[in-house]
Amino acid sequence: MMPVQDLLNRMRWDKEFGKGHFVIGYYDRNQQRVVRVPFKETWIREDDHFSFAFVDEEGERHAVPLHRIREVYKDGALIWHRKDVSRPEP
Repeated sequence: MMPVQDLLNRMRWDKEFGKGHFVIGYYDRNQQRVVRVPFKETWIREDDHFSFAFVDEEGERHAVPLHRIREVYKDGALIWHRKDVSRPEP
């Protein structure tokens, strides 16, 4: 499986692949669930290889470590997910 950092870079820089609506699902420890954020509402600093940021509906800025990303969707289809090491696959 492609590392999430590589996928995010491809979404940002590959013009053909980057067409479409992307959504990032990350695990929120406070809410104890996966929260989905439209990729176009996020930003990644050029010198930061460990997190992405976004501003929520209340105007609060969040920095999310990349290791908390659990899933990525393109046009509603799941294209990447992190294997849950706590549960064996069937």
